[in-house]
Amino acid sequence: MYIYQKHYLWPRAQIYLSIITEMELLCFQNLTNEETSVIKRFIDNCTVINITQQIKERAIHIRKTSRTKLPDSIIAATCQFLDIPLITSDSDFRKVEHLNILIYEP
Repeated sequence: MYIYQKHYLWPRAQIYLSIITEMELLCFQNLTNEETSVIKRFIDNCTVINITQQIKERAIHIRKTSRTKLPDSIIAATCQFLDIPLITSDSDFRKVEHLNILIYEP
């Protein structure tokens, strides 16, 4: 499982993760110890954003208006709050209005 190499992905880029994304990455079934270590190193090189009151309020609005899953609503709200693009392979995020999305197709 190839996850990340900072210099390959974006040199000198700051990468932000919602705390939801951090949890999702660590919850993959059947991860080997090596894969878990790679994911943890990736997370250590990112800024993990916790849920604030503002993010919570945006997530509630997104959930109600776009009918996305709650975790996806929190991720989208985090990106909107930080005014950063969301890089994802999940096309369901297209339902969220005013979200800058970069669809990644592996």
